[in-house]
Amino acid sequence: MEKITEQGFAIRQPYYPEHAEGEDYYLALARALASKIKVTAYGAELHDAMCNHLALTLCGYMQDIVADAGSWRSFVMANRQLYGYDVPFYSAGEDHVDFELNPEDIRFLCWYDIAMTDIERRDLYPYDPALVEMAGILYDWLDARYDDAPVIEEYNVARGVSLTDPNDRQEVFSLARWLFNGNWLLTPAYALTLAEMVNDPEVKADKDGILLQKRIDDAMVEDPTGPLALFLTEWLELILNGALPQSALHNDFQELATPHKYYTRFTEATGGKETAYFRTYDELNRFFIEGMGWEKGEEHLAHMKNDRDFVLMVNKAKGMLLSRGTARCIADPDNPLYDREYARQHAMDLFTMRGMCPGDLLRLAFRKGWLHDARFYGSDDTDIVARYGDFIARCYLQQYYRGD
Repeated sequence: MEKITEQGFAIRQPYYPEHAEGEDYYLALARALASKIKVTAYGAELHDAMCNHLALTLCGYMQDIVADAGSWRSFVMANRQLYGYDVPFYSAGEDHVDFELNPEDIRFLCWYDIAMTDIERRDLYPYDPALVEMAGILYDWLDARYDDAPVIEEYNVARGVSLTDPNDRQEVFSLARWLFNGNWLLTPAYALTLAEMVNDPEVKADKDGILLQKRIDDAMVEDPTGPLALFLTEWLELILNGALPQSALHNDFQELATPHKYYTRFTEATGGKETAYFRTYDELNRFFIEGMGWEKGEEHLAHMKNDRDFVLMVNKAKGMLLSRGTARCIADPDNPLYDREYARQHAMDLFTMRGMCPGDLLRLAFRKGWLHDARFYGSDDTDIVARYGDFIARCYLQQYYRGD
């Protein structure tokens, strides 16, 4: 298989383009790790590029915890604050040591990096036996080298940096740029968004790359990233101040003195309900006219005429939100379109397919227990989504879940 190049490794370092003492050790570690991945039963099925990518991610984790650079520590702390556990899917063992090498960390990172990076394995079940077996082999291999791994002082670029000190502005900016563009933990979750950006016809036509750089610069401010879909300001506060800001928590229950103009009309038309379901476009359009008082004789949202199975939701802050092709997945007792067999096959799409369901509707349905059929494809395990649904949605949907 093709070796990880010096340049491919170097650009992932937070101090790039400088070279640090100990960097060669980790480059050799990453290369050996990629070869180790490839000879496992699960890794043998992966593309060489995926093996290299996973090796770089696991190597970044090793560098981070050895130097206590803060990325992994911050992720664990955020999980504890949001959910009450250290890492999604995998429980801590008896020998767990906070913020050091742990087998559950490796299991999670193997799932996360492959599911976010390999489009053919995006629906990877976290408890796939071959995946778990590979993670165990890689943990043992890394554990045998953990005590001898050198600390690269330059890797801890967050040490001593303050968000409030004007003299640290350049350091904060450099840290933010590396987190968004090169950090081993954050970048896998942003891979799909970046691929969409790169393949945009306008971007591809710009041979100088100026438009792509502008898009990336804008995205640093506008888009969430990483496994928890936090905005850069939230990651920075978490890493530098050790606390997850309030903005990272969902707030779906804000009481407004004056609700959105559609809220009262909608709830009057539905008898107080905040959701409504329509099998066909004609039924949906009739509700817009008769229920919401929109102009008669018009085909409202006519671009959806060929769609079906609509869900309309209203809330006081944003008004109406619409989802198409999802009604049969939602087990709302008031939903006449719910279809259990269909939901068993497709409810997971709401957590993993971007743009399919507004974030507010997904959070409502999940909180109400209306998506109890959702499961990873090829598995009958619905408990994993019931427990980790919010994390799954953050990780897969990114700005489509948190950006609204």
